[in-house]
Amino acid sequence: MAHRPRSEMIAETRAKLVAAARHAFGTVGYAEASMDDFTAEVGLTRGALYHHFGDKKGLLLAVVLQIDSEVTKRLQEVSAKAPTRWQGFVDECSAYVQMALEPEIQRIVLRDGPAVLGDPSKWPNVNGCIAAMTANLTRLKEEGVVKNIDPEATARLVNGATLHASQWIANADDPEATSKKAVAAFKAMLEGFLATSDIPAAEPLHSLGA
Repeated sequence: MAHRPRSEMIAETRAKLVAAARHAFGTVGYAEASMDDFTAEVGLTRGALYHHFGDKKGLLLAVVLQIDSEVTKRLQEVSAKAPTRWQGFVDECSAYVQMALEPEIQRIVLRDGPAVLGDPSKWPNVNGCIAAMTANLTRLKEEGVVKNIDPEATARLVNGATLHASQWIANADDPEATSKKAVAAFKAMLEGFLATSDIPAAEPLHSLGA
């Protein structure tokens, strides 16, 4: 059997640890997840976890970033289906808020993530999100769709609104009802950015697959 490259073996080990941790964090939560249990399930040791991620907290960050990468891809697919750039922007932002209803995202990203990793606005994935939103708003401004507002400032405000709305939903007694209220208010807020009332308001986003 040919010797496998070290980089391939490292990638496989990291992937196994992230997958095992993601399952544990998503089912029993970060606090109750046993490092010995979920590492043993994939034939690894706690030492491997420390070597690749530093500690349990570092592994949680890796899981959060993996989920965020998947969310980003899903949002891009939502936006790509929209008939206009503006509709795509609204659909993408609204879909992110609606994802707070998903159990895995609720528990890992919106509850345990902030409790363990601190303020989400300082997570390493945030700058990329804000940069992409800023670029989108810049194009909408150049096209005369939105008002003469600073794209980066607007992107940061929208990003903060989506985050707080998502956490509100994730921690609500009735997430479904809270989501409906949050999405409706969120869309009304976004429509305030439009340069003219002649531009059609965004259509309702009925589901993430719509």
